[in-house]
Amino acid sequence: MIMPNFPDGTLDRGRHFYALRVYYEDTDLSGITYHANYLRWFERARSDLLRQLEIDQRAAIEEGGGAYAVAEVNLKYLRPAKLDDDILIETRCSELKAASCRMHQLAFRLTGEKRELLAEAHFRVGFVSPEGRPKRQPEDWRAAFARFAEQGDQ
Repeated sequence: MIMPNFPDGTLDRGRHFYALRVYYEDTDLSGITYHANYLRWFERARSDLLRQLEIDQRAAIEEGGGAYAVAEVNLKYLRPAKLDDDILIETRCSELKAASCRMHQLAFRLTGEKRELLAEAHFRVGFVSPEGRPKRQPEDWRAAFARFAEQGDQ
């Protein structure tokens, strides 16, 4: 049986890259991406970043340890993504604290070798207990984020 490649992002010098394509379901009747889909794409990229950093969110949730939750977002739309566009999401960790981190994400349209910036977002993501209260991130998770962020400083 032939299996397709699962979408996996790539880590490179403190940046995470995640590729996707704009499908019909992502657009409105004019073929322009519906604004809320950028939030979904950014979330997918952050979730893939965690997988790449070997942070097991599912195990933490199932064990009752907690989970990451978006506490704040600032999203700026610059140009519309359109049906069939190839999109690249770039993610960086811009600040790391005991219970939260700030993430900077960019959405680009790829056309051959050309990248065109479509949207930019700044997120504050907090680690919360199952009851929804802020909680320190597991130390090994924080260390993984720290290593990732430090690579971008080099």
